[in-house]
Formats: sequence, structure tokens, C-alpha cells
Amino acid sequence: MILGIHDGHDAGAVLIKDKEIYAVNEERLNRIKHYRGFPELSIAKVLEMAKANPEEVEIIAIAGIFRKRSRLLELEENLARIFGRDFKRKVIYVEHHLAHASSAYFTSGWRDAVALSIDAAGDGLSSSVYICRDGEIIRIAQSTYLDSLGDFYASITELLGFKPMRHEGKIMSLAAYGKPSYDLSAIIELNDLTFENHLKVVGIEATKKLAEFFNFPFEKAKEVSANLKMGKLDGKLERKAIEIAASAQKHLEKIIDELGLRLTSYGLPLAYAGGVAQNVKANMILRKHFPDLWVFPAMHDGGLAFGAAIFVKSQLERLDGRWKPFKLKHVYLGPSYSESEIEEFLKKEGVKYDEISDVSGFVADSLIDEKIVAFFQGKMEFGPRALGNRSILADPRDESVKKKLNLALKRDVFQPFAPTILEERIRDYLVDPYPNKFMTMSYYATEEFAKEAPAVVHVDSTTRPQTLEKEDNPRYYNIIKLFEKQSGVGAVLNTSFNMHGEPIVCSPRDALNSFRKAKLDVLVLEKFAVYL
Repeated sequence: MILGIHDGHDAGAVLIKDKEIYAVNEERLNRIKHYRGFPELSIAKVLEMAKANPEEVEIIAIAGIFRKRSRLLELEENLARIFGRDFKRKVIYVEHHLAHASSAYFTSGWRDAVALSIDAAGDGLSSSVYICRDGEIIRIAQSTYLDSLGDFYASITELLGFKPMRHEGKIMSLAAYGKPSYDLSAIIELNDLTFENHLKVVGIEATKKLAEFFNFPFEKAKEVSANLKMGKLDGKLERKAIEIAASAQKHLEKIIDELGLRLTSYGLPLAYAGGVAQNVKANMILRKHFPDLWVFPAMHDGGLAFGAAIFVKSQLERLDGRWKPFKLKHVYLGPSYSESEIEEFLKKEGVKYDEISDVSGFVADSLIDEKIVAFFQGKMEFGPRALGNRSILADPRDESVKKKLNLALKRDVFQPFAPTILEERIRDYLVDPYPNKFMTMSYYATEEFAKEAPAVVHVDSTTRPQTLEKEDNPRYYNIIKLFEKQSGVGAVLNTSFNMHGEPIVCSPRDALNSFRKAKLDVLVLEKFAVYL
């Protein structure tokens, strides 16, 4: 058994036991979003899911190389407490970007590929490019933490009053409301396969320099972002903020486009991970060069434990001559709760519930009746997306549902909602269609889809779908199929089951708490329906 650990931002643990994979991030268990620290609860949970003991763990693969003495000693103390004083003989440290790249390459199903990792920074680097052949992974290019494309985008996020390393997705969403009006080639550019930051600073110093460049009053950033969150987009500073967001997004896409073009020279498919891989609009640009682009579903630092574990596993298999390509089919790798556990919980809490004989039919009918359904079933998803097991579902035909959900979940009003689409309908709904099972890319919506499902198409006519086949998630597929029979639309609105700023729900208790806070219409926990 190999245990992967990430002790840091978006901490988590992954256990690989034979052909089984168990994975969870600490935030889902301790309810602290993007938790930074030792993943004690995650380690316990993956061992529990695998019915394993700490003594059975043969290798502990740790993502990241710890250079600060205090951090390393704290980590070692935590490991000794769980695995005993002899834990060091089991530990293998895997460099940050190697872990990101491994998470992508070793789940892609390809024997040969280019692997790409881009984020703000990790182990002194902000990007790495690798050539991967027969399970061997060789770095051919890199950028230092100073020449960071991810930090550039994080500084734009901070400049506009949002939280860097957390709210970059909001900048991407906001960009759709404006047109790029600034040339940012003097800020950061591509230099062959690396990035070059002309500001020569990162973090808050870069943010201050960008404020000067844009002549944007950084001291008013919080006020501007508060207005934007409420949908007040027409003020002078708010319009300027939108123009800056649009310019930053356009420049990111330009650099990614140029990099993608250069990487095509290797004649290999591309596997991609790292924080910048969360930018689904840039991924759409990259897919022009790599039509079958593979983005690891947990592309951010929350996927590092997975990358470390699968790297070590793959290298051991190479030594034994047993390595062969592996394709990740799903990310339902987290905790699940039996019907008896859920019923016992509901009774203990004194919650009234109905038992449903046909769950798929009940949920589909509820959506047709314009109800918003909090849906909880099976194993929790690993990664930042809810894919039908911890989801909030609604009718995508009703554009007014966006306002209801934004108010209920306390979301920023300029952020779009995403759909789950039946995979057999993607030619009807997506321009340049291709399966997108993990919501890792945006697509332009067809006119038909924009007309039929306006609640899940953004102002720039893009959509970020999950495409679904029956074998992916049978009950969820049946819900959408039954909804299609009644509505003619083979898609539902699917947003993650959580209040804004909170982690996606993990347990029935989390689900009940979020359901009550949001005051949604109905909560479905496996075969049990709960109302307010």
C-alpha cells in the first residue's frame, strides 16, 4: 500500500491499495476551505475506507520538499505519532511539480506524452515541462517562482479586491463581461518553453506594480470587489476592473496558446495539471492544439497527494517491468454513507423524511416542478468539482433560477452556473464537442443550447459542462434522461453542494446543515427525501 500525503495548501491524502484508490482532502472533513497543514483526518479516513491499519502502509509518498526546519520537524512529529518512530524508512519525497505532472501523465492512459505543470509556485519553481515515455518522466524546461504565470494571475486577483490563490476563477468569470483594453506583454511573456516576468517581483510587490501600471487605486479594491459581487458592474472603477480582468485573461490565453503551439513540435499528446490548469477558458485555447487534452481532475494543490503516490507506484512498477498505462475513469474516490447510516442519522436528529422508491424519477419530477434539489449519493468526488454525488440540481431552462441560487448560496452574481450534459447530446449542445467528464474545459455553446438552457450559458456564450454516460454514474444519468423525456433538454444545472466559501459537503450532517442554511426545496440523501 502506498499513502500519498500533501501537507500544505489544500492538504489531503490518497491511499493506493492494489487497484483501489481512496482519496479525500482535509477541507471536506474539518470544514476549513483550502485547509493548509497536516492532513490528519484525511489519512485516517483513507485508511478507514480501505479497511487498513497504519502498519500496513509500505510507502509514504510526500508531495513537496520541505526546506524549513520547523515545518519538517512538525511533519516528522505528526508522521511518527501515526506510523511510529521508524516511519522514515517508508518516506519518499516527491518534488511539487513532478507530483503535479505525475498526476496528469500517470492517469492519462497514454504510454508517451508531454506533461505540463503550471501554478503560482512550489519547491522554487512555477512551471515544468516533461517528456514522458514508457513510464519515465524527464523534465526538459522550467520556470522559477519569480517567472510565475500563476502568480501574475494571482496578483491581478488581489489587485481587484479578491483573495489571491483562491478567487482566480472569479477573475476568469468577470473577464467575460468586458473587452481587453491593455497590452500586458510588458508584464510577462513566453520565452521558448518558460515564462519571463518583466516585473521581477511576485506577491504583494507585483500587485503594487500592477496597480501603478493600470493606474488602479488599490486602496479601493475591496470596495470595488464588493460592488462587483453584488452585480454592480457599471461604475467607473468597476468597469475598469472588468477591463483589467478581461485583459489579464486574454493575456493568459495568449501565452498558453503560444506555449501549446510550441509543445506540438514533440508530436505527443498533452497531460496537464497545476493551479493554472483550473482556468477552463485557457484550457479551451490549449485544446485547439491538443484535441484530446487531458487535464487531471484535481489539478490544483489538492491533487498533489495523488500525484506523489502514483509517481512512486509507477516507478516501482517500472523497476519490476510491470508498468502499463492507466486511464482514470472516475473520481468518486471519497467517503460514502450507507442507507442505514443515513436513516439512523436522520432519526437521531429528529428529521422528518420520506422514503423514495424511484429516486431518479423523484428528482427528475422535482426539477420539472421547478424545485431546487440538493442531491447526495454514493462516494464523494475527489477534486474541486461536484459531479452528481454532492451536487445541487436545477432546471437549466429557467434563467431566473440563477438569482435564486445566488441568493441561497451567497454566491457572487457574475459567476456562471455549469451543466451536466448527456454525452450523446454534446453535438447538439457544444461547438467543437468532445467528452468533458470532469468539467476541466469550457466550450462555446451552440445556439440551440443557449436558447434551451440559458441558466448554464455564460454571457460570452461559453459553458463548462460535465458530460455524462450511463456507466459513469447510472442514477445521475437516469435523472437527466428522465428530465429530458419531459423537457426535451438533455442537461441539468449542476452546481457544487456547499454554501459559497465553504467546502463541498462530505457527510449527511454537512448536507443537512448546508441544505438548511440555503433553504433549498428538497434534500435527497440516497433514497430519503428531506424538506424544510
